[in-house]
Amino acid sequence: MRILSLFSALMVAVWVSGSALAAELVMLVQPGCVWCERWDAEVGVAYANTPEGKRAPLRKVDITHAWPDDLVAVRKERLTPTFILVRNGVEIDRLRGYPGEHFFWPLFAGMLEKLPEEIN
Repeated sequence: MRILSLFSALMVAVWVSGSALAAELVMLVQPGCVWCERWDAEVGVAYANTPEGKRAPLRKVDITHAWPDDLVAVRKERLTPTFILVRNGVEIDRLRGYPGEHFFWPLFAGMLEKLPEEIN
């Protein structure tokens, strides 16, 4: 019973802190993905410092490994890179492939518009 109480308290703390509303950009990658490397060089180096990166922090998932348990509601993909905007483990939108730096940002901005305003 004590463990259940501790778990409940932890869940309340997470909810109150606002992280329950968090969004993230899941980038599906795999070894040898040239377009993943290109995204890293053109966008990835600055992504975390951008307003978009602060609103939806980047998380890379290697598709050659086991699918993460917290993404069970997100459909798997074989094409890399694929960018999946996720909120609370639920897919909001996805972009397959990397169209280049100049096209990525406007497409990603369109994805972010689908998030509720309360997501910083």
